[in-house]
Amino acid sequence: MAEPTKTKTKTDNYGYGYGGYKGSRSPVAEAFRVLRTNLQFAAVDKELKVILVTSSSPNEGKSTVVQYLAQTISQTGKKVMALDADLINPTLHRRFDIPNQRGLSNLIVGDADFTVFTCLKEYPNLSVITTGPIPPNSSELLGSARMKHLMDRLREEYDVVIMDTPPILPVTDAVVASSLADGVILVIQAGKTRGGEVHHAQEVLEEAHANLLGVVLNRARRRLNDSYYTRTYGAYSTEPAKAEEAPAES
Repeated sequence: MAEPTKTKTKTDNYGYGYGGYKGSRSPVAEAFRVLRTNLQFAAVDKELKVILVTSSSPNEGKSTVVQYLAQTISQTGKKVMALDADLINPTLHRRFDIPNQRGLSNLIVGDADFTVFTCLKEYPNLSVITTGPIPPNSSELLGSARMKHLMDRLREEYDVVIMDTPPILPVTDAVVASSLADGVILVIQAGKTRGGEVHHAQEVLEEAHANLLGVVLNRARRRLNDSYYTRTYGAYSTEPAKAEEAPAES
């Protein structure tokens, strides 16, 4: 079993500190506790063991959502695995400040066993599997029988698995991986994501018969007691966003 890795306490790009930390009263932390609760309600009819997180385009904050959500759920006592399945541009290893020499790609091709995962000292219920070496055929690996077998094993050993995948529109990886998930969260960035991109991403997921749980709007302004908290992960909807409701590009 992998040795626990000590993670550094950092502030994120918005100066709030990592949203998952226990006792945090930041708007970011509260937003993710609300998201956690909403996901519990969404799982009334079907258990959400595997949650896939993606976005329509790059740089919309999906990997940050994976990290914070995994931390927040793990605080409830559930055994959580954060799985970096973005085999094109991985970032979870940097967000958790852990090595990425071996990981998911090694597991899929049979070049490693489950000791490649990392336990986090500050989050005893949270483990992370990074991508490992970047393969030339990422979508083929994610759609392989070995990947399905790996996910079946993770379902048995963890209460919740949260997958980070590439954006939907540039590549097919997230759509391929959606068949392995019980639900999909689409991350959009306020002031950046175009309505047409959101609509197109929804259509692609619907065509793949993915279970779109809802949308996380990040870097949004939130009004609280007549003051503004800017650039927080503040909005969550359990209904897919309509194209005209998506944030306009600034």
